[in-house]
Amino acid sequence: MSPAAVTPDAAEVPSFLAVEDLVVDYPTPAGPVRAVDHVSFSVPRGGSLAVVGESGSGKSTIACAIVRLLKPASGRIVLDGTDLATLPERRLRPLRRRVQMVFQDPYGSLAPHLTALEIVAEPLRVAGMTDKTERRRRATGLLDRVGLPATALERRPDEFSGGQRQRIGIARALASEPDLLVCDEATSALDVSVQAQVLDLLRELREETGITYIVIAHHLGVVREISTDVVVLKAGRVVERGRTADVLAAPAEPYTRALRRAALDPTAIRGVKPRTRAASTTAAPQPAEGHAPVTTSPEGTGK
Repeated sequence: MSPAAVTPDAAEVPSFLAVEDLVVDYPTPAGPVRAVDHVSFSVPRGGSLAVVGESGSGKSTIACAIVRLLKPASGRIVLDGTDLATLPERRLRPLRRRVQMVFQDPYGSLAPHLTALEIVAEPLRVAGMTDKTERRRRATGLLDRVGLPATALERRPDEFSGGQRQRIGIARALASEPDLLVCDEATSALDVSVQAQVLDLLRELREETGITYIVIAHHLGVVREISTDVVVLKAGRVVERGRTADVLAAPAEPYTRALRRAALDPTAIRGVKPRTRAASTTAAPQPAEGHAPVTTSPEGTGK
């Protein structure tokens, strides 16, 4: 399947999120390093799209651009008819509650001095909920929804396991009742059994709420469990896309086949992240089209 191809169903369903010709660069003294190079994809309301690739492919950069932690160099990020890519912060702020992220690191993404209850209640306070009793009630309900007991409410992050911390992160993301949840390698720091529990939770939440997912991953076994469609990135460009089951069953591109083989051998996955490349860039000239090369294993895979 060519990168420009679209599954038949996708052409018939209006997109809730449309990423169009997205370009993201990292500045360096020698000039910009291109991390995302004219990437386009869409996902319908209530859908689940996985963005897959080795480390350095640009997938986490795309996630940060969607939630506007990074501002694109060009292109559009259209959420329900509104282009988020070009909005100034003043106009973007009211829309931030609609797009939330679950971060990769369940150890570093939670404020260590707050209790689980306070962490989940904080977005409610920021959103203007002044009634402390109501905030506590809502936060307690969210923690219960992600499977944490009442005894967890007053405990701090260092008292939880990695899987429990990720559940707190999911509850915090759900507090603002978002329409779109971006999961940036949300299970990669967890062991296999805990990964399965968190994926089951995300699947259940999507079925219950109709929330739309963008799932960032390097492991094809993860996307099989959570996404209906997949986009495969290599060096910032889309190389393959389609229904997840179809792409995993018969990947058209050698790169995707290599990623599938690497899923059986995680030690084969290694690479260089775009920001790492940007940070290490000196005054040496950049490649002609703005791409820094990605370090890969013999099969073309990366972490």
